[in-house]
Amino acid sequence: MEQIDWIILIGTLAFIVGYGSYKARGSKNVEDYLKGGSTAKWWTIGLSVMATQASAITFLSTPGQAYHDGMGFVQFYFGLPIAMVVICLVFIPIYHKLKVFTAYEYLESRFDRKTRTLTALLFLTQRGLAAGITIYAPSIILSAVLGWDLFYLNIAIGVLVILYTVSGGTKAVSITQKQQMFVIFAGMFLAFLIILNFLPLDISMSRALDIAGANGKMEVLDFSFDLENRYTFWSGIIGGTFLALSYFGTDQSQVQRYLSGKSVRESQMGMIMNGLLKVPMQFFILLIGVLVFVFYQFNSSPLHFNPSSVKDVMSSEYAVQYEDLEDQKETIHYQQKKVQLDFATTEDPDQKEALRSQILELSASEKELREQAKELITKANPAAETNDKDYVFIHFILNTLPMGLIGLLLAVILSAAMSSTASEINALASTTSIDLYKRSKGGKNDRHYLQMSKGFTVLWGIIAILVACTAGLAENLIELVNIIGSIFYGNILGVFLLAFFVKFVKSSAVFIAALINQVLVITLFMLDKNEIIDLPYLWLNFIGCVTVMAIAVLLQAILGGSDEEKIDLT
Repeated sequence: MEQIDWIILIGTLAFIVGYGSYKARGSKNVEDYLKGGSTAKWWTIGLSVMATQASAITFLSTPGQAYHDGMGFVQFYFGLPIAMVVICLVFIPIYHKLKVFTAYEYLESRFDRKTRTLTALLFLTQRGLAAGITIYAPSIILSAVLGWDLFYLNIAIGVLVILYTVSGGTKAVSITQKQQMFVIFAGMFLAFLIILNFLPLDISMSRALDIAGANGKMEVLDFSFDLENRYTFWSGIIGGTFLALSYFGTDQSQVQRYLSGKSVRESQMGMIMNGLLKVPMQFFILLIGVLVFVFYQFNSSPLHFNPSSVKDVMSSEYAVQYEDLEDQKETIHYQQKKVQLDFATTEDPDQKEALRSQILELSASEKELREQAKELITKANPAAETNDKDYVFIHFILNTLPMGLIGLLLAVILSAAMSSTASEINALASTTSIDLYKRSKGGKNDRHYLQMSKGFTVLWGIIAILVACTAGLAENLIELVNIIGSIFYGNILGVFLLAFFVKFVKSSAVFIAALINQVLVITLFMLDKNEIIDLPYLWLNFIGCVTVMAIAVLLQAILGGSDEEKIDLT
């Protein structure tokens, strides 16, 4: 990195933190601190919701996902617009009518205190882990690529987030997220233009997509019911809808964004904005990853993108074997470059089909070399991370982009990390202070709860840093966060749907059903992880939701109507 990159990176982050702290200073009460005084406009809500979901993992992992597996991952988001409509029609009016600080307050009015506490604890568990991962994700990658110390990088990101989140609460989070989303959009758009500019003169946008299609990267839709395939149209529409319903409807990190809305209409419009823009945004980010793939068809790419793993194998007895694999890859790359160019420029259909077959053969050979490289890395260091999807885009940024833009793209990554982490610790603090502390320590004045909310913000920020410092990289990072959510979200969503729509089910049946169901979902996940069954994690959201409702209805039939009736506030 050059001096100009450092200036842009540090200047961008300092401005965002300073501006957010200044504009949101001086919260007078809990209402101001946790709900931003309920003054947010719809565009602020929409951008804040998008920024909360678009963590650094999105901008590091998603292009790498597309580089290796193509555009199919976009199917994961197909259920999101459906979920936005349901949330606007059902969730938002209820939350605003009750004037709640957290989503879980409603559950006490509908069921009882123990049900509210259980769902709050489930949220705190999964979101506490996720908050640590949103710090850890950019830290582990930047430390590996740039040589920065991982421990201090985790602390630096965490402390920056804590500073402005504690000072201004929800309002500071929402204000800074507008600036962060501007930086994110600008950086990704510039990256897109530069990739196109770096392609050979004969390769236009349409020809680049043609090359990507020949390599199987443009297969967006998969209508199969193959459970071994994580991302299909059906898993996206069904599992993705239930995941989005739970995430945006019951996860406090998102609920808190639209609870700050000036009115029901402002909150609804903000969520509709998210529903309309989220899928195109993810499609665009995946497209950048596909174009990076096309770029590397004409420019040399590393055999393995994680530099720390390569360092391990090159300092071992397997260095010569690894170098031999690199030489073989360069030979294949030379052939690929010629065949891909011929494929893009020829107009003869028969020749095009013959070239397509050659492309697939060369691609298979390259993939085999990459697998052999991973085997050598594992032999050199059994603890090494061989999944290099998360390192593809950062490698492209640092080794290809011009001065200045490198600093801007790193600012994009760190801004995304800060925006999502700020929302998470803000929501964790709200849930802890309102659903646990205030519920058990009532009778204090408003200033006391304001100070405790700030204290819990610091506490959860420290916990997130500790999780980040002790985390281990597993799976593709964007998948890892969604896997953690899927283990808990379906269960929580089922409890809320029972509260909204199944009026005869009482608290005891719901509470017991939620406990049984959580054990069931975790068991299913472990069976899949150990390859005993094939169950893509997205389906856990659907299964968790349906089974908790079924178990609760069955238990209610057994227990009878013994619970005290709750006031229906819907």
